[in-house]
Amino acid sequence: MKENELEVLDQYNIEVKSTRKIRGAIVCETSQGTFLLKEMNFSEKRIPALHMLYQHIESQGYKNVDVIIKNKENELFSTTEMETKYLLKRWFHGKECDNKREQDILDGVQNLALLHRIMKMPCEDVISRECLWEEFLRHNREMKKVRTFIRGKVGKGEFELVFLKHFDMMYEWAEAASEKLNNSGYQELLKQSLEEGAIVHGDYNYHNILISPSGLATTNFEHFYHGIQLSDFYYFLRKTMEKNQWNVELGNKMLECYNRILPMTETELSYLAVCIAYPEKFWKAANSYYRSRKAWISTKSLEKLELSIRQTEEKRKFLKELFSYGL
Repeated sequence: MKENELEVLDQYNIEVKSTRKIRGAIVCETSQGTFLLKEMNFSEKRIPALHMLYQHIESQGYKNVDVIIKNKENELFSTTEMETKYLLKRWFHGKECDNKREQDILDGVQNLALLHRIMKMPCEDVISRECLWEEFLRHNREMKKVRTFIRGKVGKGEFELVFLKHFDMMYEWAEAASEKLNNSGYQELLKQSLEEGAIVHGDYNYHNILISPSGLATTNFEHFYHGIQLSDFYYFLRKTMEKNQWNVELGNKMLECYNRILPMTETELSYLAVCIAYPEKFWKAANSYYRSRKAWISTKSLEKLELSIRQTEEKRKFLKELFSYGL
C-alpha cells in the first residue's frame, strides 16, 4: 500500500487488519467489517447528494449498497497532503455478475428494477443529463467530422478503410434513430421522470453488481443523475447482448424480468428500442480515434469498430423480433 493511502486510512476510526488491491481501489479488512478505499474521480460537489442517495436507498430497505463512511472529522471524503481525495465505502465479499451466465443476468435485471422502484428523490443538487435527442445530433455531427478527416488523410490504414466502407450504413442507423426519437413521446417521458425525481445509476454493468452471501449488492453510484431510468436497463442490456451475440431469447427474458416488477409503457418500449438502434459503439470507436489522431491505431480499436459493424445484422433481427422496430 502506498504511503498516501496509509495516510488516508489513519483519518478513519477503523482498525485495518489486511488490504488487497482490486481494479482501481483497495479492499480493507478491518475489525469493523470490509471497506473499499478509492481515489475520487469526480467533483467533490457531488458528494453530499451521493451520500443523500445512499441514505435514501437504505431507508427504503435496500441495504446492500456501498455507502460512504465518514472520517474522524465527520467528513464524507479525506484528503492527503498532496491534495488527493479519497472515499472510504462499505464493501462486500462476492463475485461480479457473470454476463455469460443467464441466471446472473436475470438476477441483475431484477435487482435493477427493484432499485428503480425506490430511486425517486427530487433534489436540486442532482444533475440532469443532456437531452438524448441533442446528444444524438451531436454524435451524428461528430461522425461526419471523422469521415471528413479520414477522407482527407493520405495513407489510410485498416481502421480508416473499414470506417469509410461502412459509414453510410451506420450513419443511416444513426439518422433513423434520431428521427424516431424526435417523433416519439421522449420529451414527455423525460419531463415526467424529472418531475418524479427519478434517479439513474449511470453505470449499471456487471462490474458494479456483486453476488454476495447476503444477496446482490449494487456499487459505484458516482455517475448518478436525474433522468429516464430505462437508460440503465438499456446500458445493461446492450453490454449483455454484445457479449451474447444479441441473443433474442435471452433479451426477451431480460425484458420480461424487468417488466414483471416495473411494467413498461409503449412510450418507454419505444425509447428503449431507439436507444438500442442508435450505433453507439460505432460512434464511440470513431470518436476515440478522432480524439487521439494517432499514426498507429491499436488492434483493440479496430476490433471494437469491426464488432459494432458485424453485430448490426444481429441487432436488426433483435429489434424486429422484440420491438417490431425496422430500418
